[in-house]
Formats: sequence, C-alpha cells, structure tokens
Amino acid sequence: MKKTPVSAAVFRIGKPQGYLAAALTAPLMAAALLFCGCGGGGPQESKRLNIYNWTYYTPDSVIAKFEAEYGVDVIYDEFASNEEMYAKLQAGGSGYDIIFPSGDYVSIMIAQDMLEKLDKSKLGNLGNIDPLVLQKATYDPAMDYSVPYYWGAAGIVVNTAQVPSFERSWSIFGRTDLKGRMTMLDDMREVLGDALVHLGYSVNTKDPAEINRAYELVNTQWKPNLTKFDAEAFGKGYANGDFWVVQGYAEVVYEEIAGDEELLENTVFFIPPEGGPAYIDSMCILKGAKNIDLAYKFIDFIHRPEIYAEFTDFFGFPATANSAAGQYKADPPLYTAADIANTELKDDLGEALESYNEVWEKIKVGY
Repeated sequence: MKKTPVSAAVFRIGKPQGYLAAALTAPLMAAALLFCGCGGGGPQESKRLNIYNWTYYTPDSVIAKFEAEYGVDVIYDEFASNEEMYAKLQAGGSGYDIIFPSGDYVSIMIAQDMLEKLDKSKLGNLGNIDPLVLQKATYDPAMDYSVPYYWGAAGIVVNTAQVPSFERSWSIFGRTDLKGRMTMLDDMREVLGDALVHLGYSVNTKDPAEINRAYELVNTQWKPNLTKFDAEAFGKGYANGDFWVVQGYAEVVYEEIAGDEELLENTVFFIPPEGGPAYIDSMCILKGAKNIDLAYKFIDFIHRPEIYAEFTDFFGFPATANSAAGQYKADPPLYTAADIANTELKDDLGEALESYNEVWEKIKVGY
C-alpha cells in the first residue's frame, strides 16, 4: 500500500496518527488560531472547522482538498479510543464541531442529547452510503444523528519470519512460546470481545457468567504472554521488531513498515474466521457546534465517491461504507468486506457496561 511518509510529530492508535498533525506545523497552527480564534462569533468563526477524530484516519490530502475548496482551516485533534473521546467531552473538552464515535457510543451520545439532529437536506451524497452498512447501523439506521464513515474491524498482525506456524485464531495470544513478543489493544470492548467470540459468545453479551469467563481467559491465559496492552505504539513496536504478534488495525502497522520491503514480505494481517468485534465509525455534529454549515460540507465532501476512494486507498481499506466509491479505487485493500462477514458490531451495553468496566479494571491493575 502506498502512503505518504508521516513525520515524527504524529502520535497515537489505531483505527483508525492523525496525519494532519504531521501536516500542520506549529507556525501554521498558530496562524490558524490567530486567524480563527479572535472575537468569537464573527465572520472568522466560519473559516475554521474543529474535528475530533481517531488517529490514522483521515489523509492529509483529503483535508488539504477540503481546506482549499472551501477556504477554511481544519483544526484536527485525535483520540485513541471511544472511552478517551467520551471522557474528554464529558469533562468539558468541547469546542469541536465534528466527532467520529463508533456505533455504541453514537447510541450513548444520542440518549444523552450530545449530538445535533442532522438536516439531511444539506447532505446530497447520502445516497452513496451502502444500504448494508445502514442495515447494520441499528443504533441510527435513518442517519438522524450520524453518517457512517467506515465499517471495519481490528485483527491480528504476524511476523511470519519469527512466527512461521500459527493458527488464524484469537488463541494465538495463549501461546506461551511467544511470551513477551505480543501486544493487544488497550481497548476493553476489543479485547474482551475477542475473548467472548473465542468462547462462543456474543461480543455484546450481558450475561455476567459469560463476561467473567472472558475475563478469566484474558487474565490467566492471554495477559501473561503480552508485553502490554497498547493502543498507541503497537505499530512502531512491530516495525522495530520488539513485537512479533499484535492485535490492532492493519493501517497502523502497514504505515509503520511501508519502507521495509523485507518486513512487508513477512507480514500477514488477518481477521480470525471465528469473528470478533466490528465497528462502524460515524461522523456526528456535536450539540452546540459553532461551525455547523462547515460540518455539513465536510461530511458531504467525505462521501463524494472519488474522495471516499482516496481515503480508503490511502489506508488500504475496502470501500465498505460508500458503494459508489468502488469504481474510483486504484489499489487493492489489505482485507475485504468478506473478511469481516463473521464479525459483530459492538452495541451500547447499557447498564451491563459496568460489568465490563469492572473486569477490565481487574485485568489492567493486575489482580
């Protein structure tokens, strides 16, 4: 997969680092702040769009095209997990116009009146959204508050030079011979979801006994073999040879190893056939956003077929959320929509989420 080199200024995860952070130098960001931040409420406000997105998730080229077409400055901030994003917003870290939560958090935020109801008359490209994705987006199938950005899943990356024989299963994290050479995401729903699926349960189970069995599997069989739970540097660790097996997002790892032909040759990414958690990340406008018109323009811009194809080609994604983009794609994806056929979207767990929080805390603190 061809990618533009990213400077050391980027920081993050996975899913979908913010490429804009690398593109915007400190002087440019300062200039943008001077241009947009004075006065408040005046004409300058309309020239700034504040985005809060996953890292590794929007190419510089797409941002630059939007800025050039609409004569605006995009200020791009990043988060590494839904929990991080939600906690920051709950703590008053607002000022954002567009956010990119996964479906379970879209549901939570709709219930808590944190999102603007969308005026779909301002979104002319909604017809490009794949109907299959909307069928799966049961949290908001009519796109009243959210527009799907991408449907995908985390998987497993293996260095076959170091691990020539392996089963394409989450059980790989139980291999004691790979102890100290593996990481899993620092993401509660992903890790526990993998364990639940491996045990034959739903990633959305609310059964305390099933949740506890997943906890026992992770805590006693997988965690002892891991170097750490890592949602920020697993790609770099894989690239420099510290880790041979990582759970994560393909685009993160392939970005880090893009210039290493030998490692590229020896790298395999797969989503276990047994399934696992999937996500639909969506574009939402925060309640009280100051730049709503620009937010609508950005959402609609993303779903122009040629722009969506550029976005997915950059990361090696299949064009899962935009059925019209396929004809514009230039590169084969790292995985296909068929590879995520057995995955299950993470739902809003309601009160059962506390059971997950409790066992995850026990896993993280080590008792």
